[in-house]
Amino acid sequence: MDKDRIKGSVEEAKGSMKESAGKVTGDAKLEVEGRNEKAAGRVQNAVGGVKDAVREATKK
Repeated sequence: MDKDRIKGSVEEAKGSMKESAGKVTGDAKLEVEGRNEKAAGRVQNAVGGVKDAVREATKK
């Protein structure tokens, strides 16, 4: 598993928590920040997935 996938998952989780906290407290800025972090985490996770796929393809 690529380190980008791990970091992406962590970033996604942090974003989800911030987004939820923003919704609960009514803090729109925190909610948007959380959504952005979550999206960035998804992208980073996808990049890691591509790296894993390339690595697997080159092994064969």
